[in-house]
Amino acid sequence: MINKFAVIGLGQFGTSIARTLSSRGAEVLAIDLELDKVEAMKDEVAYAVALDSTDIKALKAQNIEEMDAVVVAIGENFEGLLLTTVLLLELDVKRLIARAANAQQRMILEKMGVTEILSPEDTVGQTVAEMLLHPNMKSFLPLPDDYEIVEVNTPGRIVNSTVGEVGLRERWNLNLITIKRVYEEEKNGEKVKVEHIIGVPKSDTVLYETDIIILLGKAQDVDKFIEVNK
Repeated sequence: MINKFAVIGLGQFGTSIARTLSSRGAEVLAIDLELDKVEAMKDEVAYAVALDSTDIKALKAQNIEEMDAVVVAIGENFEGLLLTTVLLLELDVKRLIARAANAQQRMILEKMGVTEILSPEDTVGQTVAEMLLHPNMKSFLPLPDDYEIVEVNTPGRIVNSTVGEVGLRERWNLNLITIKRVYEEEKNGEKVKVEHIIGVPKSDTVLYETDIIILLGKAQDVDKFIEVNK
């Protein structure tokens, strides 16, 4: 069964969501008021429509209530986002996800009864800050209760050590999810470097300098591990 999603608002954020969903095989309805944004997406999604999402008749004409989920990704026009959200709640869509640019907008959406709220600016800000503090951190995903998932270049002090020798869980209170390893492969007659996931690491798996290790743990434990072993 193909999942059906609607993305309203085709700024950078909404476009990225629509493209990713479509690339994963979902049927995507991309909506924006501006025709040029719709035209830019029409070949990348199942349907791309220019309409005013604050017009309930226009939404009904697209059978929006039949979607598995609707993402309201309107960025600059918060009034438009609110009016669109109110109409979608009135239409009783199966699942509603709305974007909030700041804490005030989040509070308003919560009071309206929206339970799934995205704050991409906050997430990006946290990620950039973490990567500035730890230059060998490749990516960062904050989780509730001060937990996070991070991708880190193998710290210098543990290069060529085995997973068992490092004692991530015992010494650092961290869980090793997996390892990204760089391999040299031949493509079109040229040797290129390609990253592969090696699966579930074993205690005798050696950590190489070019590896990227993916860890789960509390922020303070991740920070300590990186700082001590850099």
